[in-house]
Amino acid sequence: MTVAVVPMVRIQAADFDVAAEIALLTQGRADVGAVVTFTGLCRDEAGSLAALELEHYPGMAEAEITRIANEALARWPLAGITAIHRFGKIKPGENIVLVVAASRHRQAAFEAASFLMDYLKSRAPFWKKEHRLDGSEGGWVDAKESDEAAAARWAKS
Repeated sequence: MTVAVVPMVRIQAADFDVAAEIALLTQGRADVGAVVTFTGLCRDEAGSLAALELEHYPGMAEAEITRIANEALARWPLAGITAIHRFGKIKPGENIVLVVAASRHRQAAFEAASFLMDYLKSRAPFWKKEHRLDGSEGGWVDAKESDEAAAARWAKS
């Protein structure tokens, strides 16, 4: 009997503990042979960034990320997948996003984590505003063409 895998998706203001999230996903799972994680951090933009403010629509963001996590589950043989995305003001060096993919074999875990991260970077319903050290607002941050190109490689033909 195969047990259905349900993705773990959280949108939260609080920081997360990467090791605790891996343990939660793999605890008691002797069938897991690979765990791939990606942790995205707030980057200091050449010493000018005080914080990055992330906004989202509660409910909509979770639903969209859950939808794409379920797509990853349909594409690859995963034992589990977790996506955590923070919101609020995040300072340089702090965690923004975590993706954890667990599978029997490494390739599925790598591909699923990359797929989910490409989606989060380019299409997840989050809006980012820069706050500069000099007190000015740097404005809203648009998705980069390179992020869009990375996500496009996963399109089904």
